[in-house]
Amino acid sequence: MLLTSALAGVLVVLPAPYAVTSPGPTRDVLGEADGTPLIQVDGAETHPSSGELRLTTISGTGGPGYPSYVSTVLGGWASPTSVVRPVEEVFPQDVSQEQIDESNTELMVTSQETATVAALTELGYDVPATLVVAGTVEGTDAEGKLEEGDILTAMDGEELPDYQTLIARLAEIEPGDVVTLTVTRHSQPVEVDVTTGEREDGGAQIGVFVNPSFDLPVEVEISIDGIGGPSAGTMFALGIVDLLTPEDEADGEVIAGTGTIDVTGAVGPIGGIRQKMAGAERDGASWFLAPAGNCDEVVGHVPDGLRVVRVETLHEAREAMTAIGAGTGDDLPTCTAG
Repeated sequence: MLLTSALAGVLVVLPAPYAVTSPGPTRDVLGEADGTPLIQVDGAETHPSSGELRLTTISGTGGPGYPSYVSTVLGGWASPTSVVRPVEEVFPQDVSQEQIDESNTELMVTSQETATVAALTELGYDVPATLVVAGTVEGTDAEGKLEEGDILTAMDGEELPDYQTLIARLAEIEPGDVVTLTVTRHSQPVEVDVTTGEREDGGAQIGVFVNPSFDLPVEVEISIDGIGGPSAGTMFALGIVDLLTPEDEADGEVIAGTGTIDVTGAVGPIGGIRQKMAGAERDGASWFLAPAGNCDEVVGHVPDGLRVVRVETLHEAREAMTAIGAGTGDDLPTCTAG
């Protein structure tokens, strides 16, 4: 009996080749951490809110430096809110924990800037940007024609004052069309004819990686430690919108959510949404804003007491927040089967 107990004790602390993801902490982006507001604004008046906008996270084991043990895996299998998968399906096997942390930090910083641009654009601000070419896509017509450091200033004679204008112009172009790009190269204007290619989603691309440098009309600083990755972008943007508008949109409601965001305000899918919904319900949220791209994972897994709203854009998320605060949230679109 003693030997059996000893063996069982050893087994539960042995590393296991599985990754276990569980609900992580949530944070109110309108709140404070150690007395400091998570979102600080300089250059515009801010307004208080009586509601909460909670970003959601997942906690996980199985990555480099954070092994899963037999006891963790057994607990994950037993938990209705955890997911257990072979570790190679979740974590790259040729990177260190330091590399993963650095990548997640970079993604978080980028998502904060993107959220700021999207929020200010949603509120009607002009957000000029310098569109710097960071490189070309191999195999495209731009390769060998455009150079790293070129600054895009116009397309077919129309100025490109911001990143959103570039995206809007590309949406009007069919893959295979020839466009004339005006760039500043070594302080001189240069015109380059480029045959556009096709993106995976079917839209046109000019075959360059663009690193925009934004001239923000309002300075926004987001202070949050211990959380990485891009999936809080939508909630950051929504928080900025709420702070910069005099209306008390949430009006006492606790609204959680997730989703990446780009500068056009498009909300993108994320990983771990089942765990994030469970964390939101645990921390008192009654509503959850879910990216449309995650709806297939939402259906059938919504915790009791949580109502999910399907969103594709920041504008839809803003309208949802306002409707929820006004008591008309039941009319909002949700995720459905099929």
